[in-house]
Amino acid sequence: MKLKGIIFDINGTLTDILTDEGYEEIFRAISHFLTYRGVFLHRWEVRDAYSRIMDEQRKAGGEKYPEFDAVSVWREFLTRYLPKPKRGFKASDPAPRFLAEMYRGISRFRLSLYPEVKAVLDGLRPHYKMAVVSDGQSAWAMPELKAVGLDGYFNPVIVSGDFGYRKPDRRLFHAALTGMGLTPEEVIFVGNDMYRDIYGAGRIGMKTVFFSSNQGGKEMAGVSPDYIIYRFDELRQAVDFLKE
Repeated sequence: MKLKGIIFDINGTLTDILTDEGYEEIFRAISHFLTYRGVFLHRWEVRDAYSRIMDEQRKAGGEKYPEFDAVSVWREFLTRYLPKPKRGFKASDPAPRFLAEMYRGISRFRLSLYPEVKAVLDGLRPHYKMAVVSDGQSAWAMPELKAVGLDGYFNPVIVSGDFGYRKPDRRLFHAALTGMGLTPEEVIFVGNDMYRDIYGAGRIGMKTVFFSSNQGGKEMAGVSPDYIIYRFDELRQAVDFLKE
C-alpha cells in the first residue's frame, strides 16, 4: 500500500531536550511563588505533595501504562493547600497551568532541534500527512514545538498526558491514525525508543524508523525496526526505501 503519512515522536526524535525534574530550584521557586497565594510550604513539602498527587492520579486511572496530567496535578495541589476562602477556583483559573509551565521551564536545561530536522520536514510536508504521538504534557509539548519553530507542522498532535496512558499503549497510535484518516499500513512511525516507539507502533502494523539519537532505549528483545538512522537527515533515504 502506498505511503501517505508519517508520525513522529517529539523528545529525543525531533528535539534534543535535557530536563531534571528533581532539580531543587523548581520547588524552591514554586514555594516562594505560592506564598503570594497564601500557601506556606517548604520546598521539600511542595515536592513531596506534588509527587504524592501525581502518583495518586496515575494509580486512579488503572492503566497498564499510566500517565498523569500536570495541570490537573497542580489544580489538585491548590485545591488541597490554598487557604479555604480561595479554594474552589474556576476551571478557567490560570494558576494550575502557570505552575505546570513554571515547573517545566525551571527543570529544562536544553531545547533545540536536531540538525536538519526542519529541512527534512519541509521536504516531506508537501507529500505526506504528518502527526505526532508523544509521551508528555500538552502544556509543555505545544509551547516547545512553537519554540523550535514546528507549530503547525503536525495534525493531530497526540500527547499522552491528555489521555491518561503512555506509549506503547496502542490507543495513542490509533488516535493519531484516526486523526489522519489513514490505516497503519499507510504510515511510518519515527521514534528514538525501541520499546515505547518501535515496539508500540510496530505491533499495530506500522512500518518503523528508529532514530538512534542521544536519548531513548536502544534495544528490546525481539523488536527490530524496519530502518535505522543515525542522523535525522537520513530519514529521507528511509522514507524512499519504505514508501513502496
